[in-house]
Amino acid sequence: MAEHDGAGDPPTSDHPATPPRRVRVVLGEVSRRGDADRLRTDLTEQSQVGEALVRGLVRAQLALAVRLSAVVAIALGALPLLFSLAPAFGGLKVAGVNLAWLLLGVAAFPFLVVVGLAYVHLAERNEQDFVALVRRPER
Repeated sequence: MAEHDGAGDPPTSDHPATPPRRVRVVLGEVSRRGDADRLRTDLTEQSQVGEALVRGLVRAQLALAVRLSAVVAIALGALPLLFSLAPAFGGLKVAGVNLAWLLLGVAAFPFLVVVGLAYVHLAERNEQDFVALVRRPER
């Protein structure tokens, strides 16, 4: 005969009223951990699912690079076009130096540094989102 702790019995004079013990169910957590482990395994073994995840990351990084390249091409490519369409604007002098030389020769470099820093920041965010997707337990 199994021992009985009396937690489910109605209170009597022999047994004081004690609330039933709480039981923690952990089966759901084990299942979610298993799904994350399966994703990591898919990545390391380069299965079809892992390849699809990596292709998605590569596509996101490529789209980011194309967008920022377009920003650079438009911004820097528009300056010579502007100078040819409006020669008076290109002929302006600032501190004795032609404005065209200042914009294309001096201001372009800080602009490129800012775009580069933005790319690094956004690319790292894409990678963090990818890692979070792989580590995130499925619901």
